[in-house]
Amino acid sequence: MGRPTLNSVAEAAAVSRQTVSNVINSPEVVSPETRERVLAAIERLGYRPNTAARQMRTTRSQIIGLCIPPSGNGVSGVVLDQFLHSLTATAERYDHRIMLFTAADDEAETRAYADLIASVGIDGFVLTSTHHDDLRTRWLLERQLPFVTFGRPWGAEDTHPWVDVDGAAGTRLATDHLVRQGHRRIAFVGWPEGSGSGDDRRAGWAAGLAAAGLGEGPQIAVFDGVEGGRSAAARLLEAHEPTAFVCASDSLALGVTAELRDRGIRPGADAAVIGFDDTPTAAVLGLSSVAQPIADVAAECVRRLRTALRGEAGSEPATTLFTPHLVLRTT
Repeated sequence: MGRPTLNSVAEAAAVSRQTVSNVINSPEVVSPETRERVLAAIERLGYRPNTAARQMRTTRSQIIGLCIPPSGNGVSGVVLDQFLHSLTATAERYDHRIMLFTAADDEAETRAYADLIASVGIDGFVLTSTHHDDLRTRWLLERQLPFVTFGRPWGAEDTHPWVDVDGAAGTRLATDHLVRQGHRRIAFVGWPEGSGSGDDRRAGWAAGLAAAGLGEGPQIAVFDGVEGGRSAAARLLEAHEPTAFVCASDSLALGVTAELRDRGIRPGADAAVIGFDDTPTAAVLGLSSVAQPIADVAAECVRRLRTALRGEAGSEPATTLFTPHLVLRTT
């Protein structure tokens, strides 16, 4: 038996050759029933698209670029690892490959964009860690290059496709839960002002307190990490004696719980602590946390970028904001 072809898959699935092509390249235009039947035939026959021929026909490399930011702490940094794994798996389903590279700052990253476009013919980019005055997005927009960001264009208009998680909704869920549990002195441990995602998470906590009629609660901004969380908890306990803590990350929350234990305060019994990111460490240690739908975010990033590559973007930039959920454990 020879190598399976588009025609043999079409015959096995009792569909047209064009339908098989649509399932591979534009699955959203095919009905779920037909798509499943074609995918089953592809799997059964072991069909693989001829990538080289497609690249010659479309002049596309099927390569998507992603810059890996400098490694942070080993707790919250796992979120990027989860995103990268899900992004790669989703991209491979559409015969795209992810090319990873590093850069020290925004300017270095844009230089890398230019080099990769010239040397590899890269099709588009996925950006992470968006921030105020993001040079990278301006550079790509000016050159009309396809890209999507995991993160909102903080402080700017929606001028490009983006996918993000509603951090304010997550901390609001945490705060509302603590209010229902009877807490009235609910502190926030976050990052220094100016971080888009950090400010967003702080806003959800503040909105929860306001809705409960609790006024302005105690808060401290520190750099991310367990030690930052520990020092923030010490200062808050000495000045305000909170009975609950909402944290911008699991790393900070773990530092808070460590400080509580050192002071003989039992997390979950004497004081409540809720983190953000629902990392594997949080699950192992019983830390309550806000979970982000990272796999959904990655899949949507690939879908948005593929739409841009096909030139099908509408007049308004495509944006998606996912809602996280609260995972309650022992703290």
